[in-house]
Amino acid sequence: MTERDSQRSALYAAERLVHNVFERSASGANVLAIAGATVTLPPEARFGSVDSVRDYVDRVLGMESVADRFARARTPVTVRTRRGQTQAHYEYDPGGGPGVIAVPVATHGRWAMRELVVLHELAHHLSPGSALDKHGPRFAGTLIDLVGLVLGPEAALVYRVTFGDSGIRVG
Repeated sequence: MTERDSQRSALYAAERLVHNVFERSASGANVLAIAGATVTLPPEARFGSVDSVRDYVDRVLGMESVADRFARARTPVTVRTRRGQTQAHYEYDPGGGPGVIAVPVATHGRWAMRELVVLHELAHHLSPGSALDKHGPRFAGTLIDLVGLVLGPEAALVYRVTFGDSGIRVG
């Protein structure tokens, strides 16, 4: 019996809001007033190839702060092309082995070749119980923590406030 991924569509909608904030930031509006604080958002990486995503994932998993926070950071992740699709996805190995992140590289899927999308897929790998939790509270908490470790506390704040305002449960 599989559990329903009840928070999925709400989480995706909240992430679209976060992505829009980062897109505006890239065009020069990188200072943001949020939750009573003024923050400067970091730039978001964009990737030109699967190899560059693979290198990025390896570097993130190799960060001492990520390895200290997430036990599965020591488990490798393979990155591959996802042909004919417009979405990235994560393939969980129920045996605890390496996971797989698949990213579209076709023109219509290029939007997924961005840092926030890759961190979302990597959060699936790092989240405890990710096979059952899917986009649930533990996943949402893992994503916020990962974004904070990689992009900084300002980016994590944007996620935390947006998720809170969107009713996303965070564990």
